Amino acid sequence: QVQLVESGGGLVQPGGSLRLSCAASGISVNMYVMGWYRQTPGKQRELVAAISSGGSTNYADSVKGRFTISRDNAKNTVYLAMNILKPEDTAVYYCKTDVNGRRHWGQGTQVRVSS
Repeated sequence: QVQLVESGGGLVQPGGSLRLSCAASGISVNMYVMGWYRQTPGKQRELVAAISSGGSTNYADSVKGRFTISRDNAKNTVYLAMNILKPEDTAVYYCKTDVNGRRHWGQGTQVRVSS
């Protein structure tokens, strides 16, 4: 059974930093594409960053140069380091992976950027 558990969200001032974690069970994070998505009320969930099994990464244009996705295979965890946060980064952040044609999401973690 695949489970993804996000943590690390919170309230931060503009210009600040946070690091989100996605702890996986039931899969090895280095075997699948792992992605971070975010969603705000009334909008569709959007891709923020993804990391492939080979380690390649891609980012939404809005976060390039500020966010970094990485993984720790020993801890079976994927991270999203977020720097120079902006109010428009406020959202619920979700971890996602697809395994054998089935999509798995975590429960989400709230990030709020406000002074």
